[in-house]
Amino acid sequence: MQQYLALTSPGIEILLAEEITSLGGEHVVQKPEGVYFSASLTLGYKICLYTRLATRILLQIGEGETNNKDELYKSACTINWSEHFDANNTFSIDFVGKSEEIRNSQFGGLTVKDAVVDHFRNQGVERPSVDKTNPHIRFQARLLRQQTVFYVDFSGRSLFQRGYREHTGAAPLKEHLAAAIIKRSGWLEDTSKPLLDPMCGSGTVLIEACFMAGNYAPGIDRQHWGFEFWLKHNDATFKEELAKASVASTKGMSSLALTTFGKDIDEHVLKTAKQNAKNAGVEQHITFEQSDINELSNTFGENGTMLFNPPYGERIGELPELVENFVLLGQKLKLEFQQWRIAILTGNIELLSMLKLASFKRYKFKNGPLDCQLALYNIDDKQAAKDKDTPQFDQKDSDFANRLLKNKKNLKNWLKKEQIECYRLYDADIPEYNVAIDIYGEYLVIQEYLAPANIDPNKVAKRLQEVLYFAPKVLEIPTDRVVLKTRSKQKGNNQYEKVNKSQQSIILQEYGAKFKINLWDYLDTGLFLDHRKTRQIVAQKAKGKSLLNLFAYTGSVSLQAALHGASTVTTVDMSNTYLSWGQDNFALNNLSGHKYSFIQADCLTWLKECKQKFDVVFVDPPTFSNSKRMEDSFDVQRDHVSLIADALKCLAENGELIFTNNKRNFKMDKEAMEKLGVNAKSITELTRDKDFQRNKHIHNSWLITRKGAN
Repeated sequence: MQQYLALTSPGIEILLAEEITSLGGEHVVQKPEGVYFSASLTLGYKICLYTRLATRILLQIGEGETNNKDELYKSACTINWSEHFDANNTFSIDFVGKSEEIRNSQFGGLTVKDAVVDHFRNQGVERPSVDKTNPHIRFQARLLRQQTVFYVDFSGRSLFQRGYREHTGAAPLKEHLAAAIIKRSGWLEDTSKPLLDPMCGSGTVLIEACFMAGNYAPGIDRQHWGFEFWLKHNDATFKEELAKASVASTKGMSSLALTTFGKDIDEHVLKTAKQNAKNAGVEQHITFEQSDINELSNTFGENGTMLFNPPYGERIGELPELVENFVLLGQKLKLEFQQWRIAILTGNIELLSMLKLASFKRYKFKNGPLDCQLALYNIDDKQAAKDKDTPQFDQKDSDFANRLLKNKKNLKNWLKKEQIECYRLYDADIPEYNVAIDIYGEYLVIQEYLAPANIDPNKVAKRLQEVLYFAPKVLEIPTDRVVLKTRSKQKGNNQYEKVNKSQQSIILQEYGAKFKINLWDYLDTGLFLDHRKTRQIVAQKAKGKSLLNLFAYTGSVSLQAALHGASTVTTVDMSNTYLSWGQDNFALNNLSGHKYSFIQADCLTWLKECKQKFDVVFVDPPTFSNSKRMEDSFDVQRDHVSLIADALKCLAENGELIFTNNKRNFKMDKEAMEKLGVNAKSITELTRDKDFQRNKHIHNSWLITRKGAN
């Protein structure tokens, strides 16, 4: 009897143990690291051919004590490596585990490799070569509690791959996880009942279900095995087991009678699903159809199983649509899918609450690095009757929806009068709904603020789901035009951190100026809405005069000043990205020429070296910055006096300096302003527009002029 270890993903171990037992494995023991079992070499081949749930099967070849590097080396030296592979073959060592002495896998692997190489040298033969990418044979050393067990990689890597895939969808489900959720769903207990995947993607779940129903051995299609270059491999025995499995699989699939359905909204991914099913030889058992899950109706029969793995809402723009999908799905299930079993695998557990259903069982799994749950529901009479007489999501009962509607009505006349396309509609008005909601033309941007640590994350997530459901409905904006962003407290240039790479943009207007807006790639969009009035104030002051715009971001202040007739406009920012964006904005408005200069520089250093004088200087520094391109860190409260002093050196005698920042509770050093010989007048109220009246701390603005200036 040989000793084996079968590996799989977290959550599948108990199912894998049951599978190995059913295949004839003995002394089966489930552990966190995998499933240990005993089997003959013949049975080992059979398990490799039939397992649906293992990702890899290892065969033990030795073990030894490992308290340090020397003991690891000695333990590895006890193995007669030349009995397991030929020196002419390449090999690799995978090392798993660590201890106080052996702190990383690379160090452990190199130690075992040295022992292997020294073994062959001591035999008087040339040492074998290491190939980490595609070796003839792999070994694995697993360190656990000062004991290292050595294995030959019996099956080879990625045992879950069935070999039929040509392409996949955006987030394909691995086949062994698909098999696990099919097993947990209960559908295999009676495969004559319909099986539906309403978001089937590339078809993995349905194809795997067909294989399982036909007891098809997935290993018969595998091209390469880990044991091929293992010297103790018995090829005749393996081929005999392979032939048996092939005959049994053909027989099982030929007698298969199934009713399975796959639907997806994506036409291209459905083509992939159909091709995958054809490659797998099960296309006749699956009916694929392009369909939106929101239009789902029961044309499949009674007492079926709906099993699917929806997107988790990780990509921008995806979650708002999913929230609506789940609300509508919950309603549809109660109306049309009574007596059905519903099984949903998701990494976004809060989405399940939108169904308004009670699950009777939940299983934890890992989908790659993501924690997931498989939730099971029986749509029985009790579930179907739940909330039957009242809407599940009634706008009248939502404090958030009511506040949003109220704000919309309050701003309606002002927006029409001012012809404003971009504005803030809601800013954490109700503390429990800790988001900001902005409108950019036909788009809705929801910014989720980081919740305090003492708030239950589940409550935070549920509130967000409510926001995502009601906001598009109240504002009559399609969910595919909703953008969700998570905003935490940012420092310095981190507020401009990239969050996506869609490279999309739209063009919107503000008081006659055209702006390029990017709602997808950054936390900020290219236009600070709270400075709408500030831009107009600066533009009016700069008419016929020279303007210096420092920490300019995308140059929106510069643009308005140029359109209002500023004689010259100098725009300074550290970021080439945002300066280029600013130049794009100027080009959109047909502004070009020597009057408009864009300078990439650290504003603090540039100011100290500036020899020019400007009639109007606008300074909007970050609250804090420690950019690598700056010599020192900058803190607006600590350093505002020195910054203003340097800016005054660039200000014409009768010029005006507008200083603003976003630091909450910022305090202007009035005594220092006196020493500088200037008047510093707060104009915060003048610069805060109607849509920011509730937020008294959105920014602070000051008009600074020299004493005695006209």
